[in-house]
Amino acid sequence: MGGSLVAYVEFARKAFAREATYRMEVFTNVGSVAVRVYLLKCLWTALYAQNAAPIDLPLHGMITYATVALLMSLILEVDGTRLIREKVREGTIATDLMKPISLPLYFFSDGLGQTLLHAVLVIPALLLALLMVHVDVPAPPVIAAFLLSFLIGYGVNFFLNFLMNSIAFWTLETFAVQMIVRWASDLLSGQIIPLTFFAGVLGRVVFALPFAAIYSTPLLIYVGIIPPAQWTINFEVQLLWLVIFAGASSLVWRAAANRVVIQGG
Repeated sequence: MGGSLVAYVEFARKAFAREATYRMEVFTNVGSVAVRVYLLKCLWTALYAQNAAPIDLPLHGMITYATVALLMSLILEVDGTRLIREKVREGTIATDLMKPISLPLYFFSDGLGQTLLHAVLVIPALLLALLMVHVDVPAPPVIAAFLLSFLIGYGVNFFLNFLMNSIAFWTLETFAVQMIVRWASDLLSGQIIPLTFFAGVLGRVVFALPFAAIYSTPLLIYVGIIPPAQWTINFEVQLLWLVIFAGASSLVWRAAANRVVIQGG
């Protein structure tokens, strides 16, 4: 890897400052979370009144689940690797490959800077949400397990975005692929509805998909559906997907970089 650690910290700092300049977008994101929390509270209250409830998750637990999922989305919906697509389309990627830095690590640092800003936004978003709903707070060990699972899920999500944006080396445009994957992720990750709603074979399938490692596992740990005795096996599944996506990203990046070099940019 080229470049020093200080350089990548500076890349992250600049990305944080760049994102912070769009103040209206920042305020809009926080406000939209508050509105969605209220709407989801109304939706789930109505559904539970009709007995449309998942097993082992009472209404207050479902509202907590939905609220925490929305707060997580402030971070996980940040596409920290979109610079790959932009640089390929602009034709500057060849020049960047000649710089004495690791481009994948640069993209990670830039994405981390963007993510840190959105992580800060979780605080005002949570305060607004608490004005409308009650959020259950589990015991410290559960919170620690949730945060660990969330960090692993963040890594899975990062490499998933990395793979999708790297397709631009061959197609230039990745919008269609990203829309399909994002739709599948929103539905099958547990972000919108708990995966415990899916029963039988379908339930086993959706839990086996990599999307569950992003939202579902940390959320189910938080609300207590995944008990402490099952934390380790769930962490291992998440780490497996992280290794798979990281390895695939490495292979695709090498192929993409080689393609640029062979074609002379």
